[in-house]
Amino acid sequence: MSTEAPKVRVGVGAFVLESSSQQSRGNPRFLVGKRINSHGAGTWATPGGHLEFGETPEICAAREVLEETGLKVTNVRFLTATNDFMPADNKHYITLFTVCVRENDGEEPQVLEPHKCEAWEWASWENLLGWVKLEAEAQGGIVEKKLFTPLLNLVRQHPGVKPGL
Repeated sequence: MSTEAPKVRVGVGAFVLESSSQQSRGNPRFLVGKRINSHGAGTWATPGGHLEFGETPEICAAREVLEETGLKVTNVRFLTATNDFMPADNKHYITLFTVCVRENDGEEPQVLEPHKCEAWEWASWENLLGWVKLEAEAQGGIVEKKLFTPLLNLVRQHPGVKPGL
């Protein structure tokens, strides 16, 4: 009897920008949600999910954002990718990050998958960098906003990358 080795999976994360205005380019604000009932439970992440067979990362991002938040997005673009090995969960992902904007700046996200996400909120890039720094300083201790591994890795693996259109 053979045991199949764990597989590397492809995830897609979407930086949904609060506004496409020029004013937010230096410190863009984007959507983050608190994960529950899956790997990374209790951490904060962008909307996203698994890339389906035959799907582009951009289509996956738009689909996942709509399914999770009810927001329709536009101008979806590839941002970067991270290599996310999570030995405690016996998982390994390549995460493809995208960036996009809401079709309607007046619409707010809804928690449409309450078994997967506790809440959505807008955060700034500077907030994210601060959370990464606090998490590094805490060395496994309690932090206000614990981040999902792909978000941590985005900052660590690609320090010059920032979501923007």
